[in-house]
Amino acid sequence: MLIKRKSIEQVESSRRPARKPTFAPVTLSEQNGVRYLHFGTEWVQGAMRLRKPDWLELEYAQQMMAWMLFIEAPQAIAQLGLGTAALTKFCYRQFPQASVTAVELNASVITICNAMFKLPPEDARLRVLEMDALDFVGDPANHEAYDVLQCDLYDATARGPVLDTPEFYQACAACLTQDGIMTVNLFGDHPSFAKNLKAMKFAFGHVICLPEVHDGNVVALCFKTRPTLDKDALEARAAQIVAQTKLPAKSWVKGLLATD
Repeated sequence: MLIKRKSIEQVESSRRPARKPTFAPVTLSEQNGVRYLHFGTEWVQGAMRLRKPDWLELEYAQQMMAWMLFIEAPQAIAQLGLGTAALTKFCYRQFPQASVTAVELNASVITICNAMFKLPPEDARLRVLEMDALDFVGDPANHEAYDVLQCDLYDATARGPVLDTPEFYQACAACLTQDGIMTVNLFGDHPSFAKNLKAMKFAFGHVICLPEVHDGNVVALCFKTRPTLDKDALEARAAQIVAQTKLPAKSWVKGLLATD
């Protein structure tokens, strides 16, 4: 994700060897009861409130759950890019009937999520795969296997999603069931936004972007077929979500109706 915070991380002072590492260093900071994940920069890659480790602390992460307005009982959910495991943990706790798969290329991120962000141990419902998201969505075994994909693929450079081609989004669409939905975290105030939006519209039947939050985060909802946006039905479903989870689902409905 992309949220710029200027005073929550101590600058790393040690010098690195000239050889460029495969991944940026995984670093942590804490402020006001919230633990943050960084990749060696001031950019925040995720957050967890220490007293509420399963809560979605960041507003953009809450918006990534907007698919709940259309899918009440998913059977299979996949998260591309683990971050602090916020979405993975929330889905695992909230949907006991669903299998939850997280895909993360950086082994250090998986390790830090287990040690510092209370990622539950793997079991019959939870898998954490150390692999490239591109390989995951390209695997025919995953095609038409998921009701929900949640895509949050950023590196330390904060220059937009690291996977952003029409072919990547086509592979994502192939992994979804016919009524499946993908949510994607984008950076609205950046040239990558238009590129990703064009690629998603090429691969999906319909794409809706929720209003921008934070320092530029924009969450896109990608549908294989254009959904029916019935105001009364959406508002009724939003009220259920608020009662069950305390997520701000009513604002999602307003955003959907305003931007579609």
